[in-house]
Parts: sequence; structure tokens; C-alpha cells
Amino acid sequence: MAEKEAIQEETVVEETEYDKLKQEFDTQKDQFLRLAAEYDNYRKRTEKEKLATYDNAVASTVEAFLPVADNFALAMAAEADVSEEFKKGLDMIQKQLDTAFEKLNVVAFGERGDKFDPDYHNAIARTKDEELDDDCIALVYQKGYRIGDRIIRHAMVQINS
Repeated sequence: MAEKEAIQEETVVEETEYDKLKQEFDTQKDQFLRLAAEYDNYRKRTEKEKLATYDNAVASTVEAFLPVADNFALAMAAEADVSEEFKKGLDMIQKQLDTAFEKLNVVAFGERGDKFDPDYHNAIARTKDEELDDDCIALVYQKGYRIGDRIIRHAMVQINS
């Protein structure tokens, strides 16, 4: 009978020790899972920051070139007595500029007939044009540019009312 009590006592000690070890294991597992989740969040955040840094650098560079692009667009729109070869040369340069913006994921916006959106356009005047619906862009003074969701420059427009 003494043997039976010793075996039962040993079993009770083992169960208590098992519960203690299981609790310690669960604590360690919880800490590990939290650390893994924290690392995953850190990885995602740094990746997002890296992409944002690239977009910021591109946006700053493109912003420096926008006055040149605007003046070039004005030169293209001017109807002067120039030779056809000169116009072809200007068209080629414009295509190169557009291709460079495209490679940098820079998108121009703000065209006649587009719906006015205050998030993308700055309205600086109103006009009445029977050909267009209300709150549509009637005239574009300066095109707007963006990279992804980031606005580099808002379009300056005249809207129809």
C-alpha cells in the first residue's frame, strides 16, 4: 500500500510539473508569436517608407522640371510661322518628355471636359460654355501631375458654370 501511495504522489508531482511547463511553454509561444508579428509589421513599414522615399525624390526632381514642361507646352501651342521640320522636332522632344514622365510613373491630369475635382484641380476662374456640362473644366492653364496618390502639382483650371 505504501508503494501505491508513492506512485500516486509521484503522479501528482508530475501533473503539477506538467502544468507548470505547459504554462511556461504557452508564455514562450505567445512571446514568439508577438515578436514574429512585430517583425512582420516592421518589415512592411520599412518597405512602405522606402517606396515613399523614392516617390518623394522623384516628385522633387519632377517638380523642378515642370516649369520647363509648361513652357515647352506653350511653345508647342503657339502658332508661329515655323517650318514643318521644326514642328516635327518639337513633337519629338515632347514625346521624349512624355516618355520620361511615364517611366517615372508621373501622370498628367486636367484636360478640357474633365469633371472638376477640388482634390486635383485649383479653380481660378469660371466661364460659361454651352458645349460643356456644369462643373467641367473649360480651360487648362497648367496641367497637374501626380505619382500614385501623391499630387506633385494641382492643375490650374477654369471651370464651366
